Amino acid sequence: MKTLALFISLAVLFPSAVFAGPGKVSLKEAITLAFERNHLLKVATFERAAAERERYESRSRYLPRIYLDENFSSSNSPTRVFMMKLDEGRFGQGDFIIDNLNHPASHSDFLTAFSLQQPLLDFGIARGAEMAEKEEKVRGLALENRRREVAMAVYNACLDVQKSTAFLGVAEQAVVGASEHARLARVRNESGVGLKSDELRARTYLAEMEQQRISATNNRVMATLRLAQLTGGQPGEMLEMSEELRPSAMTLSIEDLARLALENRQDLKGMEAAVDKADVGVRMARQAYFPTVYANAVYQLNDRDVPFGRDNDGWMVGVNLRWELFDGMRRQQGLAKARDMKNAAAEYRENYRSEILLQVTEQSLRRDEAAQRLAVARQALLDAEEGLRLIGKRFENSLATMVDVLDAETALNRSRALLVENESNYALATARLYHAAGIFLKEVVK
Repeated sequence: MKTLALFISLAVLFPSAVFAGPGKVSLKEAITLAFERNHLLKVATFERAAAERERYESRSRYLPRIYLDENFSSSNSPTRVFMMKLDEGRFGQGDFIIDNLNHPASHSDFLTAFSLQQPLLDFGIARGAEMAEKEEKVRGLALENRRREVAMAVYNACLDVQKSTAFLGVAEQAVVGASEHARLARVRNESGVGLKSDELRARTYLAEMEQQRISATNNRVMATLRLAQLTGGQPGEMLEMSEELRPSAMTLSIEDLARLALENRQDLKGMEAAVDKADVGVRMARQAYFPTVYANAVYQLNDRDVPFGRDNDGWMVGVNLRWELFDGMRRQQGLAKARDMKNAAAEYRENYRSEILLQVTEQSLRRDEAAQRLAVARQALLDAEEGLRLIGKRFENSLATMVDVLDAETALNRSRALLVENESNYALATARLYHAAGIFLKEVVK
């Protein structure tokens, strides 16, 4: 009933997804879909694109800047009126009268100016462009690392679909076995060779197995929904696996894996790029002590009555050198801060290198542990199957009780479930080891 209720709910909310049925994908197809549609991957893509735009923006500072200004002013200040009339070409003989110079009538001016500013020497522009390039590299490496993380997450989700399907198979086997025990108990009770309590106990056990099957069914539905969501699917869409995932054969030693991790991990490369970026920051702070040289040019129009008018015009060109000689120790502190940031980034990188090596070692140990547990689980399943067979023979000869049979059946179901769990854990541990070494896509997704 719970499964039916879940199906009806999905059908009401997402009818197209439910009635179309779940699609089937291989691991490679699922990862390809995630690379195309995963939202977190799109975030990293946009961040890298923004960093690229910033690099172009920083380089544009080498180009001249051209401005258009339109200003209006009105005044009766002697000096302002004097300059307005000169700029407009309206200065006349009567303007030299002392009273007119000291007490001029109010006058207005529209000033139109086209100005150009061209950097000739500014080390800050070069360092800013280099800083933007380093940031673009950091974002590019972050994108590659996000792809690696998404691929690993997709593999985990595919493995969950496979595992939940296997668990559902175990649950269905348990229901079949419990149904047979309930039938035998009923027949024995009706024929007078069994007990009513055995029949009731078998029916109770059957109900428990049916409940486990309901949960296993829902878990499988959720696993297919999660896989679809991770690959950027629509709400309510489900994806199933079209192939069985098996752990890749391990041919590399722990030393080779550690070396590959230091060579291939994009997150470590991102930290190395961050150190380089911090080094650029130190050089930028040093070059703040140097002067800047800019060329300037202005073409000016003045008119008394209308904006953008031309009673008179003029131009000016020049070069400006600016050298800040004292700034209250601001640049000195800025340089010290940049050095501290570089040292912090370097220490963070070294700590992460150690962490990566530890991750490789841990995942190698976890894989060995998973392999040993898998071997034990396989043997346990064989023992449980044989144990149930022997208990069944004893029960047929009235040498064992129904409780003994159901206990043996429970042990068998548990062994089946543990085998599924350990097979999945071994595959996941292998994938995590390759992931820690930075070669997951190369070794697992082929």
